[in-house]
Amino acid sequence: MKVLLVDDDRELVDLIRDYLSRDGFQVTCAYDGIQGADAALSGKHDIVVLDVMMNRCDGFQAMARIRATSSVPILMLTARGDDGDRVLGLEHGADDYVPKPCSPRELAARLRAILKRVGVNSQLDGSDNQPIILGRFSIWPAQRRATDHDRSLELTSTEFSVLEVLARNAGKIVSKDELSQQALGRPLGRLDRSIDVHIHSIRNKLGPLKDARSSIQTVIRKGYQLLSG
Repeated sequence: MKVLLVDDDRELVDLIRDYLSRDGFQVTCAYDGIQGADAALSGKHDIVVLDVMMNRCDGFQAMARIRATSSVPILMLTARGDDGDRVLGLEHGADDYVPKPCSPRELAARLRAILKRVGVNSQLDGSDNQPIILGRFSIWPAQRRATDHDRSLELTSTEFSVLEVLARNAGKIVSKDELSQQALGRPLGRLDRSIDVHIHSIRNKLGPLKDARSSIQTVIRKGYQLLSG
């Protein structure tokens, strides 16, 4: 499990690196956004931990450079209580976030949850080899690939996981908590908007139904429902 840790707080970086290394991760460090984006695009890392507040090039700028050509999972470190940064990070392609100051133990757990989701193609079973076909949608869980009318969907790792959960329950209402548990690997916090932001992004990438409705319907106070059209 190769982690790229990008943060200009060298003391915090050392603390997190030491903990993650003891926990079985291989950790590479970068201390600004430019260096971090270059390292992330090298293809040598399984996941990137990216701080928002950095000199020269902040986390959002670094993520934009990474997302232009790479779908490597990104976990952002955001200021505690700054909901704006969290939402903005998710909207720009982050897979999840952890507020600072963070517990290294929580960070390790979040990293493992994301890597477990994206690592399915190392432990395939028969069902994963079969695509999920829903009218115009086709989803290949083993390859983590999805198409809409044969058009490839450019999804982040977490967006794919959310769409896969909805697809496996097509036509049924899936609660936000179920989506968070199954797609993010954690319970949904009381004020956590992560699922809403991911759904919004997926909607923008999916075409509308023939009657112009969204493919993903909001069922007030219950959750979301995927319609195959």
